Amino acid sequence: MSHLKEKEKNLGGRVHRKTLMKAGLGAFFLWSAVLAGCGKKASDELMQNSEEGQVLYHQNGIESTESASVVKFDHKLDEYMPLKKQYNFYFTYKTVHPWWDAVALGMEDAAKQYEEKGIIIDYEYLAPNGASAQDQIQRLKDAAGRDFDVIGVDVADVEIVSPVINELMGEGHKVMTFSSSDAAKEDGCDRIAYVGNTHNYEDGADLTRALCEKLNYKGKVAILVGTKGAPCHEDRALGAKDVIAEYPDMEIVEIEYDEDTVELAYEFTKKFLTDYEDLAGIVCCNMSNPVGAARAVIEAGREDEVVIVGMDHDQEALHYLKDGIIYALGVQDCYSIGFDTVQVAVKIADGQLPGENYPEKTQEITTIVYQNGAAEMLQILYGEFN
Repeated sequence: MSHLKEKEKNLGGRVHRKTLMKAGLGAFFLWSAVLAGCGKKASDELMQNSEEGQVLYHQNGIESTESASVVKFDHKLDEYMPLKKQYNFYFTYKTVHPWWDAVALGMEDAAKQYEEKGIIIDYEYLAPNGASAQDQIQRLKDAAGRDFDVIGVDVADVEIVSPVINELMGEGHKVMTFSSSDAAKEDGCDRIAYVGNTHNYEDGADLTRALCEKLNYKGKVAILVGTKGAPCHEDRALGAKDVIAEYPDMEIVEIEYDEDTVELAYEFTKKFLTDYEDLAGIVCCNMSNPVGAARAVIEAGREDEVVIVGMDHDQEALHYLKDGIIYALGVQDCYSIGFDTVQVAVKIADGQLPGENYPEKTQEITTIVYQNGAAEMLQILYGEFN
């Protein structure tokens, strides 16, 4: 049976099943490579072709010339025994986007493993076409009127959405946060737990330090943030700003919010390039804006002048990384986020509070990938062997 309920809501949310299937090819190609011994061969070839001492990966603050476990597809359910035979979850996130399709892969694999144990996980996984805190509030209130064991939300805006989460909790609903954007206890939010990236500030800082080093700690930099109010985007931008402030010869000339769209990122980057002929770098804080920035830089013929760093595993962005147009990408383990979200949701549904069986915040990894790691990422995530 299909665990993923594909219901068209009057709020405009939908699941892109074809996109999900396409994203799923990544896991298939990974295991095919491992079983055939190709994964290690590709990694060895990368190492042989890399320069002496070249950093391929940067994970959790540690630089390495060894292949890093950027995405882990080999998850198994832990030893916790669910109390029921069937669960019904509702998950909503910021916007329809391939990043969340990758999260859904982990969710579906967890659901399949539960089914093998005789436990059915039904869930709805829905989002608007464009990020909107007000839309998200309507979705949460709609879900609250139905019989879900747990409601999960990737928070679009902490200040706007947190009061609604608190309201639902007060009514007896079990609410968790997941993905890349938490509304934490310290933010005044009563949500039960969070699964996802707990270090967005550090990710923004790590990417920006890589950019600053590449620029010899001098030059003008622009920042593309994403969605205003989204914790992950705002925290990465803050990390970037704090790092640049450490260097007197570096300057942030402009900051723009591209609403997590390639098109706006492209338009803003064209403006940056026109307004600042000596622009040296661009920090991109979500998965869409490295693509838009790279397109504009290529169009302007300034790919050898402007250093771009950004987030995540977009296929086009990984090709730009491979070609040296993007200098570094911070790739999050979306699959693990999805898998762990379902496991935590089961425990929350059973009345388990954070503690021995699961933490209040389940931390997932981000790996900074450089040019010589791009080919391996394209192989692992998209099955590209050339």
